[in-house]
Amino acid sequence: MLLPSAYAAFRQVLSPELRGLFWRTLGFTLLLIGLLWYGLTQLLAYIVTAHPVSADYPVVNTALVFLAGAGLLVGLFYILPVTSALVAGFFLDEAALAVERTDFPADPPGQPISLGKSIAYGLRFAGLALLVNLAALMLILVPGVNIFAFFAANAYLLSREYFEMAAGRFRPMAEAARLRRENRGTILAAGAILAGLVLIPIVNLLIPLFGIAFMVHLHKRIAARRLPAL
Repeated sequence: MLLPSAYAAFRQVLSPELRGLFWRTLGFTLLLIGLLWYGLTQLLAYIVTAHPVSADYPVVNTALVFLAGAGLLVGLFYILPVTSALVAGFFLDEAALAVERTDFPADPPGQPISLGKSIAYGLRFAGLALLVNLAALMLILVPGVNIFAFFAANAYLLSREYFEMAAGRFRPMAEAARLRRENRGTILAAGAILAGLVLIPIVNLLIPLFGIAFMVHLHKRIAARRLPAL
């Protein structure tokens, strides 16, 4: 169930049917990361200008801002799941519908979640992911523990939120959450795959679209397994 769903999602992300959506989700993800990096570096520059480390050697302050900006690129790696959540919330219905029409043409499509509701859901996910990943970032100086904490936290978060967003097109959110809990082992393993991809540079930029496609397939398989045999 897990590997066929993952394979189908990878195939679909790179398919001609989703190519346009792929470039839009990728562009939006890079835009959010770029805006966040720019805002934080400007804030740092303002702080250093207002409270310079060395009034006599301005080059020291410039170097500090540069090094801090470079360090922020590493820090942004830890909050990629946050931007992923926002992007997924924005493109949820379009991506899920494309997957359903392509790979499940005989099944009725899911009911679209309103844009406002899906973005609000994405913002809730993003806020939770931000808190969890900031906590993991605080462990950055503890070898081994930091990566494990980052991986475990995001395996849970990504599995929970992506599955419930996909399942929520076919059932009330409370029922989607109950279905996730009933299949927590399988869905958590799916989250571990997503969390593992987050650790791979460049590939991690595919998470929003891949995560939606992956969980649409997984939900379809789980739902079919629950149906009584005829």
